[in-house]
Amino acid sequence: MSEIQVLSPRLANQIAAGEVVERPASVVKEMLENSLDAGATQIDIDIEAGGTKLIRLRDNGKGIDKDDLSLALARHATSKIRTLDDLEAVATLGFRGEALASIASVSRLTLTSRQADTEQAWQAVTEGRDMQSNITPAAHPQGTSVEVRDLFFNTPARRKFLRTEKTEFNHLHEVVKRQALSRYDVGFSLRHNGRVLHQLRPCRNQKDKEQRLAALCGPAFMDSAVFVEAEVGDLRLWGWIGLPSFSRSQADLQHFFVNGRVIRDRLVGHAVKQAYQDVMYHGRFAAFVLYLDLEAATVDVNVHPTKHEVRFRDGRTVHDFLFRSIHRCLADVRPGDEQGAADTSHLAASQPHAATTDAAASMPVHQQSIGLQQPSARFASNDNDRADPPTAAALNQSHQTYQQFASVGEQRAGFAVNPASTASMPAGDTEVPPLGYAVAQLHGVYILSQAEDGLIVVDMHAAHERIVYERMKQSRDQQGIKSQPMLVPKSIAVSEKEADFAEQHAATFLELGFVLQRASAESLMVRQVPVILNNANTEQLVRDVLADLIVHGQSQRIKDAMDEVLATMACHGSVRANRQLTLNEMNALLRDMEVTERSGQCNHGRPTWTRLSMAELDKLFLRGR
Repeated sequence: MSEIQVLSPRLANQIAAGEVVERPASVVKEMLENSLDAGATQIDIDIEAGGTKLIRLRDNGKGIDKDDLSLALARHATSKIRTLDDLEAVATLGFRGEALASIASVSRLTLTSRQADTEQAWQAVTEGRDMQSNITPAAHPQGTSVEVRDLFFNTPARRKFLRTEKTEFNHLHEVVKRQALSRYDVGFSLRHNGRVLHQLRPCRNQKDKEQRLAALCGPAFMDSAVFVEAEVGDLRLWGWIGLPSFSRSQADLQHFFVNGRVIRDRLVGHAVKQAYQDVMYHGRFAAFVLYLDLEAATVDVNVHPTKHEVRFRDGRTVHDFLFRSIHRCLADVRPGDEQGAADTSHLAASQPHAATTDAAASMPVHQQSIGLQQPSARFASNDNDRADPPTAAALNQSHQTYQQFASVGEQRAGFAVNPASTASMPAGDTEVPPLGYAVAQLHGVYILSQAEDGLIVVDMHAAHERIVYERMKQSRDQQGIKSQPMLVPKSIAVSEKEADFAEQHAATFLELGFVLQRASAESLMVRQVPVILNNANTEQLVRDVLADLIVHGQSQRIKDAMDEVLATMACHGSVRANRQLTLNEMNALLRDMEVTERSGQCNHGRPTWTRLSMAELDKLFLRGR
């Protein structure tokens, strides 16, 4: 008797269900994808007991023909692809033809559907025992309803691994949220145990999209998000990224979509992490909702049965595009900007709302400051009175004074000060700048500034540290990376694969100041290193770069190491605590912050300034009650 036997259809489907149907959330995901592929514009979901007792989904899509109902529940039966060419350029969310068959094998499933050109709806019922379905007439509007009861009733071992009702519903809720974020043109409703949780209407404009985003991700995210849009060739990235000040303790608010498909990809995560690296506090995670559109033929979605993973044909190009787009958007955010990046439409409401200027044109009324010797001046008689602005000569003098300590860090690092960055401030414009005007220094640490709509508190060391750091990086990029030969070349033992990659990317290492030579099949010789990294662990750095090149196709390790050295220099070269600054110096520092990239965070990711609006101040003192 032969030991190898063909599995029964029921057992084969239950095995497949182990990959596709992990929990109730997996069932809802597959059903939602089918509804979206059917062209539905409204999807209603009813859940009982976290999905273990009942999952009912109804849509208004094109429906299923009577003759196709049985096939819809058969394994490897689909209307979405026909040939290998279709598989290589999948434009639909589903295509494997496994989901409904897998779900039907582990539940009591009822499928009801009616097409627009038919008068009668039809219903197919299966109960997980055999894979035969009973087709009967039914009453139903145009579209399809799928009802799944008693999930895993015939596989007790699988049912034992389900968590509590609350946990299972939380996973299911997250799936619905992600699908609602993927298709703004579709309405969604979600009920759990008879309670309506979401009633989302189709979005017709940008404002509707932002309202849905706030409903699903929270208003705090929208208040601290920047809209980004970038396009290069066939690649288009758009969506919302949270400011570094809105970081999370875990990666629970990171949504990425490729051609409308929810994915989790290491390449994407690495690109986003690198883009935030210079501004994100250690151990925190960025928040974002991003959409990448590209040619379907350039991305392989047939990587995993759950379709959560994809493989890009040119992963290095996609990685570089994502990194540069997000990095540029974060760099373009300035205090008071209402448009953080090119073509952006929204910035955090917590930022000061005022026009961005390269430098302030007028000074505030002089008040007695804390611990500072300033010329006495009259106080404003009311909130609307201001002293006359100073002359252009006075502004130029104040900026020259600030320039003396602003250039300390750059000189210590051996970089030249960029004259354009310390140009004199223009006069004649009386508009209040985003960070307002300094009025005092608190304990030699903080600058207190009066803004148009409240109080700005600035950590002067952290702010100046960022300014010096950015200038150092600009000088490095302009002057290039200088290398020095090693007195004794260093030999590094590597694998043959790593040595091959080192040879292939020799030009990349040379651009970054390293000269590598292959000494043998499994040995590299380091002959030159960047001057700024002469005290670094060269061997470990080269190994890390090679590992990145093998996995991601590129590496930022060397630049990150250089940036770390520059950050240390900037920290030591910046104005220190307890240094008494004049009002002119404080205002010059504020003006530099307004034109410096990423000035909202210091080199370590800590915030450099915060704002208290008049409403918040009034609330502290119970004014208006």
